[in-house]
Amino acid sequence: METEGGITVRQALELPGLRGGLPEVLTCADRLDRTVRWVHAGEAPNIPALLKGGELLLTTGLGLGSRPAEQRAFVRRLADRGIAALVVELGPRFGRLPSAIVEAARTAGLPLVQLHREVPFVAVTEEIHTEIVNGHYALLQRAEEVHRRCTQAVLGGGGVPQVLGILADFAGNPVFLETPDGRLLFAAGPGTGPAGTGPLQVWEGLRGARAARAAPPSGAVLVEVPGGGPGTGSVRARLVLLAVSGPLLTVHRMAAERAAGILAVVLMQARQEEEVAARGRGDFLTDLADGRIAPGDAPAQAGVLGFRPGGDPLLPVVMRLAPESAPSGSWALLARAVAEELAGVGAPVLVGVRPVEGRVPLLLALRPGTTRTALADRVAVALRAGADRAGLERPGDRTPSAVVVGDAGGWEAAGAGLRHAAEAATAAHGLADRPWWDARRLDIDLLLWRLRDQPDLASFVERSVGPLLEHDRTARPALLPTLEAYLAHAGRKAEAARELHLNRQTLYNRLARIGELLGTDLDDPESVLALSLALRARRHTG
Repeated sequence: METEGGITVRQALELPGLRGGLPEVLTCADRLDRTVRWVHAGEAPNIPALLKGGELLLTTGLGLGSRPAEQRAFVRRLADRGIAALVVELGPRFGRLPSAIVEAARTAGLPLVQLHREVPFVAVTEEIHTEIVNGHYALLQRAEEVHRRCTQAVLGGGGVPQVLGILADFAGNPVFLETPDGRLLFAAGPGTGPAGTGPLQVWEGLRGARAARAAPPSGAVLVEVPGGGPGTGSVRARLVLLAVSGPLLTVHRMAAERAAGILAVVLMQARQEEEVAARGRGDFLTDLADGRIAPGDAPAQAGVLGFRPGGDPLLPVVMRLAPESAPSGSWALLARAVAEELAGVGAPVLVGVRPVEGRVPLLLALRPGTTRTALADRVAVALRAGADRAGLERPGDRTPSAVVVGDAGGWEAAGAGLRHAAEAATAAHGLADRPWWDARRLDIDLLLWRLRDQPDLASFVERSVGPLLEHDRTARPALLPTLEAYLAHAGRKAEAARELHLNRQTLYNRLARIGELLGTDLDDPESVLALSLALRARRHTG
């Protein structure tokens, strides 16, 4: 049995000090697993008033009284104080314990032990206290080990998810971070748990279904995460550990209290819980995209996060910020700004952030009467406005951010749609700026991006346009823009000339020079296709 830093009555009786007294358990042998908090030795009749509970009381019986009524009252007072056990040494006072004492202990449910040999109470006290202190020190060491691991995780670049994960693994139970008013910020479960029981479902069932200020479920551990400053407003968040897979013990509370200090620092550095929540939604959307959440489980988990689209189709959208975007911007502000910008759409939206990848994934409900194109237009405007308000996108960035919209569908298609949009957004890096891209129109770029590490692709680019690139490094005018405009307009020379602000003869001369350099016919459809693919692939191999 877990003694939470102490020892049990049974363990105390097995130590050399008490074992030498030939202990005999007279009552409640089934309660010897009670925890001994402390040891007290004494003979005074008023000794029950001096006890606080959990003590192992050593006595020779001088204070027990001489009449049965006194003895029964004394034992009842001890039991009322909640002591762990009464140990009486036989000798001058009692050669055998009176039946009144034995029956009173049995009735009160108090373990009663008699010692047949004299033992030094001082030595027994010292021995048991040493075990208790060592047990508490062992608890402290275990809690400090969790603190050390959490600290290392944060110093290594981790944040709230890593800290909660370490604590959940240690407690063997789900751990949650919520606002003081009970809104979920983040959830983590142990590495091994009951199949199909994720932390979000647990929170919804055991915590979220209750009023925010209702009493926590039985056996739960709640630890406040300080936010700095005086008064009740200084509480920034709250750690909640729920006893799902097993009981929560003192050592788990100790570890949670130490983790709360680390979380306070992390949250103060992030400066807002909103970013934690936005990252949590981003993690959910990423897990859905990566197939770690089954479509059948997704609606319930999304509902915990506040997204309830009903039976409407889901539109997956991913924004990938430019690599040179301002690193000091606020991801929390971005998520809030996007949600505010989309408030007028009148459709449920779930916005997450993935700062490491520089992505903003989201799902929206496509309401009846709203077209995919119209909703995509609104979302793209909201995303760019949010990035601008959050300081995560700067005017004049060399490479614009890409907003990619996937196909609308049900929960069965949402994960694949998010994954396709995320990959397509990465593949769109370097393309001309436009409000948003249809993921389906980026399939060729996505295929080339997936082949970017293949030597054959780089060789293809070099064979196809290498001489032209070499020409532009040493000669003027540069001819690559001419070829790009020509291919962008599908070989329509008049349109290419207008875009380049060239007269037709100049364009014809440049195209002829390009044909000579590359040894190809720019009027041949196969050659045009190969050059188009080569220029697209060049963005990923350069």
